[in-house]
Amino acid sequence: MANHKSSIKRARQTIVRTERNRAEKSRFKTLRKNVLAAVAAGDKDAAIKASSAFSSVIDKAAKRNLVHPNKAANLKSKTAKAIAGIA
Repeated sequence: MANHKSSIKRARQTIVRTERNRAEKSRFKTLRKNVLAAVAAGDKDAAIKASSAFSSVIDKAAKRNLVHPNKAANLKSKTAKAIAGIA
């Protein structure tokens, strides 16, 4: 348990940030699943729309250091490749 006034505040901040980060990570994972589900269903229009939302969120997450920028690029590339594979 934190004893100093500043360390008590830091502990509070950590809890808030952890919750915020967890929610944001959950959000982009869900959006990625939506893209892959649309690809699996063969619905190219829905997949493109979902991909756009996913790309926006993953870029913002990379900007805020929730995920590494290279991982963000990798995920965007994989979803684009999956969409391109729809006949």
